[in-house]
Amino acid sequence: MSHEQPLEGRIALVTGATRGAGRAIARELAGAGAEVYCTGRSTDDSPSDYDRRETVEETARLIADAGGRAHAVVVDHLDVGAVRALVERIDREQGALDILVNDIGGEAYVRFGIPLWEYDLAEGAKLFDTGFTTHLHTSHSALPLLIRRPGGLVIEVTDGTREYNRTHYRETVFLDLTKTAVDRLAYAQGHELAPHGGTALSVSPGWLRSEMMLDAFGVSEETWREAAAANRGTADAMPPYEFVISETPTMLARGLVALAADPERSRWNTRSTSSFELAEHYDVTDLDGSRPDAWSFITAMETTPAAELDVTEYR
Repeated sequence: MSHEQPLEGRIALVTGATRGAGRAIARELAGAGAEVYCTGRSTDDSPSDYDRRETVEETARLIADAGGRAHAVVVDHLDVGAVRALVERIDREQGALDILVNDIGGEAYVRFGIPLWEYDLAEGAKLFDTGFTTHLHTSHSALPLLIRRPGGLVIEVTDGTREYNRTHYRETVFLDLTKTAVDRLAYAQGHELAPHGGTALSVSPGWLRSEMMLDAFGVSEETWREAAAANRGTADAMPPYEFVISETPTMLARGLVALAADPERSRWNTRSTSSFELAEHYDVTDLDGSRPDAWSFITAMETTPAAELDVTEYR
């Protein structure tokens, strides 16, 4: 095992690997030597209801082009049979699973500004099922394979750390329940994995500058910073000023690779952490060399006018 390939010989499953954090995590795991199974619903021939251009096959191609090993598998993780078939395939082909990253989010189904009694129940259930039930289904099927050898790692990707979500309402009941439930799932799995030498934790990126977020604000990787900075002190502007603290999915992915390669990773068991905390602990950065501390910056904005905050102190 070389320093450049610290995960050589490890088998990983990354759900929701079509875009955003999932794609970045899959690419960084493969770059560190892991063989990665990437799942998603959007394919070259059949996009999902997200109606996005990115596909899970494209993720696998990017990994292969960089010299890594990846398998693109089309899976709807709400289909228990399909999830079981995926795990059976990994068992048949590899005989082991070392890293499980549950990254399906469901944010595309959020409807903001609607109280529970006016929220369409079917839409709310779709958000909860996509953002949480998919995680439950996958862990239920995958953990028997993951505990086959000690050292297994489960990473539950959510939105907001346990500390932040404890004191902040996440704008809709369904989003609030979904993201806090994912964290609790990590906590519970950690207790059950510990006797088998396994580790489970939840991790939250900061303000993720994903493909979907850039498109939603009508900016690009070249223009986002200037566009957000121009809206300092301006209410309801898009992108909002706090977007200046955003990060690429790579910072989260780099921190998770470092954690997976850490022989003492069990220290993180049952914990909730953030991309910033991992980056600081393992001395990694975002693509531009910065280390954005989004949750501290966003919290500071609650009591300090944006005009008085220096974002460079938080990057």
